Amino acid sequence: MLDTILFDLDGTLLPMDQNDFIKAYVTQLCRRYVPCGYDKDAIIKALWTGTAAMVKNDGTCTNEDRFWAAFDALLSDTAPIRSSIPSFYTTEFDAVKEIAAPSPLAREIVDTLRGKGYDLILATNPLFPAEGVRTRLSWIGLAPEDFSLITTYDNSTFCKPFPGYYQEILQKTGKTPAQCRMVGNNPLDDMSAAKLGLDVYLVTDYIENEKDLPIDAFPQGSLASVLAWSEALPEV
Repeated sequence: MLDTILFDLDGTLLPMDQNDFIKAYVTQLCRRYVPCGYDKDAIIKALWTGTAAMVKNDGTCTNEDRFWAAFDALLSDTAPIRSSIPSFYTTEFDAVKEIAAPSPLAREIVDTLRGKGYDLILATNPLFPAEGVRTRLSWIGLAPEDFSLITTYDNSTFCKPFPGYYQEILQKTGKTPAQCRMVGNNPLDDMSAAKLGLDVYLVTDYIENEKDLPIDAFPQGSLASVLAWSEALPEV
């Protein structure tokens, strides 16, 4: 019986264009750390090298450890960056909300499902620390406390679309695939949950489909349609 809904964040619950987000994010990161003496190009290269290392993580260490190992290999004296990362994600990073298109639908969907007894998981690709996720949630009036589990770079050892990412969630929560529905806007990262037996739903408002994958086979619709079927679901 379906009793658990997994939600992607960026482009799903948080409507926004991914390319605009990346540009704004990098701008704020450089605005914070270039004045500290770091070279702009070196920071950007280290950031994307670390991100790529997390995406390829194999479950042998956390994404956080994987990121910093790759980041430190390219940039000298990263201790000041490490120590200030939490404050960056609660200050300068908050300015990135200007590129987002926040919708009250996210709050309505969460309230509707929680009111019916559904277990909610924020299955955002775990590339950010908890502070970065909390800040992004605040843009749509949500908080970590609205979810029973949030995947972050320090509590995850895989990324989407690897099956290990979803297996890790199932293990942590004690859920079976039949209990879960994954809601997201990326046919590769999010809909890959179907390979493990999870129900899936593709949100098409800000779809991310870099590989131009076929999407006709997936149940799909707007974020407004997610609210509609949430309202139609039975209580659990």
